[in-house]
Parts: sequence; C-alpha cells; structure tokens
Amino acid sequence: MQRMKSKILYILFLVMAATLTACQDNDSFTTSPNNLLTFSTEEVRMDTTFSTVPTVTKTFWVYNRSGSGLTGINVRLKNGNQTGFRVNVDGIYLSKEQGFQVNDIEVRDKDSIRVFVELTPTMNGQDVPVKVEDEILFTLQSGVQQKMPLLGWSWDAELWRDVEINEDRTIASTKPIVIYGGMTVNEGATLTLGAGTTLYFHQDASLHVYGTLLSQGTAEKNVVLRGDRIDHMFDYLPYDLVPGQWMGVYFGEKSYHNELNYTDIHSTYDGVVCDSDNVEIPKLTIANSVIHNCQGYGLATYSSQVDITNTQITNTLYDCLFVAGGMVTLKYCTLAQFYPFDANRGAAIRFTNMLEGEKYPLTKLDVRNSIITGYVDDVLMRDSQEGVTENFLFDHCLIRTPKVEGDERMKDIIYEDVENREIGSEHNFKRIDIDSLRYDFRLAKESQAIHAGVPMSGITTDRLGVVRPETPSLGAYEYVATKEEEEEKKTE
Repeated sequence: MQRMKSKILYILFLVMAATLTACQDNDSFTTSPNNLLTFSTEEVRMDTTFSTVPTVTKTFWVYNRSGSGLTGINVRLKNGNQTGFRVNVDGIYLSKEQGFQVNDIEVRDKDSIRVFVELTPTMNGQDVPVKVEDEILFTLQSGVQQKMPLLGWSWDAELWRDVEINEDRTIASTKPIVIYGGMTVNEGATLTLGAGTTLYFHQDASLHVYGTLLSQGTAEKNVVLRGDRIDHMFDYLPYDLVPGQWMGVYFGEKSYHNELNYTDIHSTYDGVVCDSDNVEIPKLTIANSVIHNCQGYGLATYSSQVDITNTQITNTLYDCLFVAGGMVTLKYCTLAQFYPFDANRGAAIRFTNMLEGEKYPLTKLDVRNSIITGYVDDVLMRDSQEGVTENFLFDHCLIRTPKVEGDERMKDIIYEDVENREIGSEHNFKRIDIDSLRYDFRLAKESQAIHAGVPMSGITTDRLGVVRPETPSLGAYEYVATKEEEEEKKTE
C-alpha cells in the first residue's frame, strides 16, 4: 500500500512539473513596442438610435498574436461619459468610479479578451441624425497606444407613452415621435396628422381610434406610421423591412369619417382593421396610400363603408384585403400578395357575407381599374353563403384567378396566364426581391396592366402624383418609362 501511494505521488509530481514548465513557457511577457494587439474589426459602428434610447450591444475581440504575453495594459474610454458610449472589457465595466478605465489587463500569447459596447446618446438639439464618436484606447506597457474608433448616430425624438387624445388635436412634427404603450383617440375627439409627420410605434404599441383620425399627407410628404426599430437585423436588412414591428391601426365600432391620405403604414401586425355597427355611415376613406408588409391582415373590414383609391396593399401573412360584408369600393388599387415568410399566406382579396355563423350582408364590393395578383394561381377568394346579400363587381381589372365565363360581375377582366410558369406575376412590377426584401410595385414595361383601364371621374393622377393619360393603366401607379426604355423605343 505504501509503495502504491509513493507511485501515485511520483506521478502527480511529474504532472505538476510538466504543467509548471508549460506555464512558464507560455507566461513569457514582453514590453517590446513591436508586440501589439490585433482586433476583430477596424471600428465599432452602431446603427442610428433615438437620443436617450440605448442601442443593441456590439462586441469585438482583442487578440494577442504577437508571440509573447502582454500585461499591464490600460484600457480607457477616451471621452468618458461625454458621448454616451458604455464599455465592458473582459467582464469589467468602465464606470465613472474607475475613471472610465481599467488597469493591468493581461492577454497571454495566442489568447484573447472580449469587449462589449453600447450607446445611449444624449439629446443633440438637431432635427437630423448627428454623428457620435469616441475611442477606446489600449495603452501597452511599452507605451504604445492602440485605438478602437466608436461611431454612431443620434436622432432627437419626442418620446410619448400611453397617449390619450380626448379633444381635437393636430400633430405636425419634423422630429420623429416614438410611441410606447399605444395611442388612443377617444370618442368625440379628432386627431389630425400633418404632412411629413412620422409616428414610430414600439413593438407592443398600436393606434386605437374611437373618435376620428384625419391623416393628411401629401405626395411630397407622406404621413408615415411604422415601428420604432431604426437599426438592422442583419447588415443588409433593416428592422423596418421586417413585419410585426408594431400592432397597427384599429377603428372602433363608433368611429366614422376617418381619412388616410398619402399615408404609409408598414411592417406592422394588422395594418388597418375597421369594425362597425352602421354600414350607412362612411367609415374610412383611403387615398394615395400604402399598407405593406404585415404579419396579419393588410386591411380587414367588418360591416363597414370603406372607399379606397390609388392605394397599394401588399405582402401580408393573412389576406391583403379582407371584406366581411358592408360597402367597399376600390379604384386604381394594387393588391399584390408576395409575402415571403410563409407559403401558407392569404389571398390578395377575400370577401364573404358570413363569418363564424353570423351574417355580414355584402351590400357592395366594387373593384375597378385595379390589379389583384400574387404568387399562387388564385388570389381572389369568395367565401359566401347563399341567401345572404352579396353584390360584387370587378370591372377592368388584371386578376390572377381562373377565368370565369358568363358572369356579368366579372367585366373586362385580364386573366393572368397561370399556365406559363416561366412568367410569374412578378413581371408586372419594377422589383420583387425576396432576398433583400425590397419591393417596388410601380409597373414594369412587360405588364399587361399598362393602358388597360378606363378614365374615372375625379381621378386624374396616380399615387405618386403622375398624371393619368386618356387611357390609364391599372393599379395604384401609372406606367412611366425609364430613360433606357425610352431610348429602346426610339431604336425599334
């Protein structure tokens, strides 16, 4: 037994000796100015953030590949608390109490440390984003100083929480307005949004209207309702292009005479929902507007009187337009269902007169000079119950749906050729890019919608203010040839 113990002790001695020898080999440190740190990036660049709102955390690695250990390193945030940057070095926060620095950092040869950076900028007093800069300084024992530039942009915004509109009010601001918790327009009050106003809604926030909403944008200065993330999910993908960033606009039962003029609503859950108990009173007028990239419905109407002109409703998980009864008219609209995140996406238009066992009489669905298209062979869905009022008309429209014969409610329809798999509905538009999530629903030169409409009284321009010719195009956008296309015509 004693011999066994001696053998074990001898083995442990050899292991410890080998370990100490290895440590000694690896623990050779240097103060030579030729031995430097290397970094995983040349600069830390933050996305634009609203003033006083923290950014996401960025990180980078600090490597020692110099051949010898480096010790006694001082790491300091150059401007301290003057710029709003916060830094953590290898688990140590550079706090005010420490003078925004840490001493005696050690990085062994072929080892590394990790640095974390955040930015919460102060108000800058400007109407545009302002550059925010700082540096992390790494001072080695040799006296050599290495720098990591920090760069961001700060944008002053008005931060509002749980907003209640109880009397008539106009919001017209050149600064962004960020809404936390939501905004409610109560019964008897009218909220007017002036041209150029942008409301940024936090993820759980919505706009509930029980009074009246008048969104009065112009062709040059749209009103924009969007999410509050102004940073990027990936380098190529801003959060603003991702659906579900906020909760959308809801018009309550007693809310009437609402207007959305030149209004851009995008990257929400449900874009707009209209609930009503009196279809005889105008609920909502939408003109020259966009509802795009929704994780629910684009526009859902229930027993409502809604009039829509020169408007784009596109890319929704559920239906772009869902009509449950009521009176709905569309003139010069583009409804395109190219939602990229789920193959089980809804229709471009779905209409019904019965929902969950209740009657929703469809007094009128009148669709003229419009485009109704998407990925699948049939994007026009009719879920109707016999014996319940159902009046609909599609007149001078381009529709991706099986051809209907002998139905006077389908008048002068251009049916897309679903048999030709080489040419999909995407060819109608300037850009359908599912990889980068960039879309441009203006008409491409190949579209059958060009000059396929008929003039309509009182509508002389498209959504962008382009004059409609004597023979107008279908959809929200009039066809405008590019310079290259014009030159191509001349050579034909």
